Amino acid sequence: MTDISVTIADLLGVETVRLSHFASGDLSSLMRVETPDGRHFIAKGGPAPDVEGEMLRRIAATGAPAPAVIATSSEILVIEKVPGGSGIGRAGGDLGQVLGKLHGATGSTYGFDADYAFGKVAIRNAPSPSWVGFWRDNRLLNNVPHVASPVARRLEALAGRLGDLIPDTPPAALLHGDLWSGNVMHDGRRVTALIDPACYHGHGEVDLAMLHLFGNPGPDFYATYPPLDPGAQERRAVYSLWPALVHLRLFGEGYRGMVDGFLRQCGV
Repeated sequence: MTDISVTIADLLGVETVRLSHFASGDLSSLMRVETPDGRHFIAKGGPAPDVEGEMLRRIAATGAPAPAVIATSSEILVIEKVPGGSGIGRAGGDLGQVLGKLHGATGSTYGFDADYAFGKVAIRNAPSPSWVGFWRDNRLLNNVPHVASPVARRLEALAGRLGDLIPDTPPAALLHGDLWSGNVMHDGRRVTALIDPACYHGHGEVDLAMLHLFGNPGPDFYATYPPLDPGAQERRAVYSLWPALVHLRLFGEGYRGMVDGFLRQCGV
């Protein structure tokens, strides 16, 4: 067996496993795992598999669907294989209810009890009593050393007036943290799992902004998701800026236009 096969077999308490390629993403690859007794799982690496496992458990504890965590270590996460395909499809109405459950689980501070990463981009989640302070320090100014100086100056300008644009004490909802449609699994009209989380507690509108970054969850979603607070549309650019910056840092100047557009919408 390969080293990774040995690691997974040890985690599952079996002598051997059979691995095969399942899927590849921008930041991680998935392997199909078969045990000698015929059980099938999915294994993946990533920046912190043990932290991702805890995030999946937190999601499941809210009543929102997430893959069951079978085993985890600092190198590998083994989860159940959930039915269905990726994307929202016809499950927009169910996704609204699912996200309502997730966001209904609130914390006492903003952030999370562990840091994380999108590939080489570190995600700092140090808890804060101020949502403005958390977003300013951990989702805007943290990018300043890593982007071109014109973008950095505009981020600093936005940070200086952030308190005029977003609330300081919204409910500290449990966020998925990377909720584009590819991280939703569905089977017909039912959401079967939220996958690949980057959880922390924050304003629920953050997840909605991510859903709109490359698409639209559709009217069925908003028919079942709790009513939005006034100004949600105006705040979307502030919250969309973070994933746009992540894409700029990971994949290069092809995302500069997206970042510039959101900065303009934010008034800087």
